[in-house]
Amino acid sequence: MIINFVKGDLLKNRGCLAHTVSSDLRMGRGIAYQFKSKFGRIDTLRKQKRYLGDTPYITDKGRKIFYLITKMKYWHKPHLHHIEEALENLKEELLKRNIKSISMPKIATGLDRQDWVQIYSIIVKVFNQTDIILNIYKL
Repeated sequence: MIINFVKGDLLKNRGCLAHTVSSDLRMGRGIAYQFKSKFGRIDTLRKQKRYLGDTPYITDKGRKIFYLITKMKYWHKPHLHHIEEALENLKEELLKRNIKSISMPKIATGLDRQDWVQIYSIIVKVFNQTDIILNIYKL
């Protein structure tokens, strides 16, 4: 596992992407709103499993865009074990599809107000024994 911290606009990255959402897929604010505006196709996501820990995705120009379900409703705050479960499922999807690199924001730290140190430790725990490159974007 390699973790790169990247300063810049995540949505300009042309590789596979991931971010956290609620199972209701409202995505009305923050980075989730930007994903919804740029990629759309919410109907495609709604047709997939949308339970806590699931990782529905869309395909955009040959790359996968993963939506990590970490809470039930948009106004809820995610629990750390749901974040970990979603990251575990993301890891399995990446390994199954032989995807070697994924880019994401500092997940769950914006509107969800989770502590980045705790989130980072979960990321390291989940991806530690893989050869996946994680690019963590910050503005």
